Amino acid sequence: MKKKQYNTAPLPFMGQKRKFIKSFKDALHNYPSNGVYVDLFGGSGLLAHTAKHHYPNAKVVYNDYDNYRERINAIPQTNVLLAKIRTLVNDWPKDKRITGEVRESVLKTIKQHENENGYVDYITISSSLLFSMKYVLNYTDLEKSTLYNCVRMSDYNAEGYLSGLDIVNLDYKVLFEQYKDTPNVVFLIDPPYLQTTSMTYKNYWNLTDYLDVLSVLEGQRYFYFTSNKSSIIELCEWVGNRTLASNPFAHATKQEVNTSVNYSSSYTDIMLFK
Repeated sequence: MKKKQYNTAPLPFMGQKRKFIKSFKDALHNYPSNGVYVDLFGGSGLLAHTAKHHYPNAKVVYNDYDNYRERINAIPQTNVLLAKIRTLVNDWPKDKRITGEVRESVLKTIKQHENENGYVDYITISSSLLFSMKYVLNYTDLEKSTLYNCVRMSDYNAEGYLSGLDIVNLDYKVLFEQYKDTPNVVFLIDPPYLQTTSMTYKNYWNLTDYLDVLSVLEGQRYFYFTSNKSSIIELCEWVGNRTLASNPFAHATKQEVNTSVNYSSSYTDIMLFK
């Protein structure tokens, strides 16, 4: 029986590439069905999942650097917690700010759950209680936040999502060294946004970090994701045109999608493949 294909990550994750999935699958037709696909910055695992679903016989390596598996494994208890929260806000207007005793009850329930279970998936809970793609990682930050009743009404499910993947937890440079000379290797490269602390990677990233990533592109087949915020493509074009160094994006195919943060802010996501 063919496994379910997810076109979006089963749990909230900043920077997941769901808008590129159709283009990504279309482009995969030009890559080997028996290849080795290495997702250097695994994030939510959506790219790795899609590659494995598209080519079941391929080896797909998912670098779960941020331990997304922990959140997936906690789905049963996350669903239990959300069910309790739904009951508390049942009579509260949808998408309205939660205040007073109801707010205190929601926070108390979350804290009690954490005390009893030792864990709360605050990123997932954030998506039900915070607006505008805002996320917190702990109770202290949640307690300081304005809460809204945008609670998800259905349970989460990730059955089969990571099936068949080779899952590792490594620095991307170490992982690249392991596979750079492997026949038919294709690297999936979705680094954090420039000059941000991103939930898709643990550390603050600056221009030097971005330029270090570009070194893995030379002479390799790849899918590379960025946005117009980084200006990295313009920088590489400048380097390629004005110095003896080569532009790693020369002759790559480029596709773009617009992404809205809120009603007044948006940016362009970019996928390049070669």
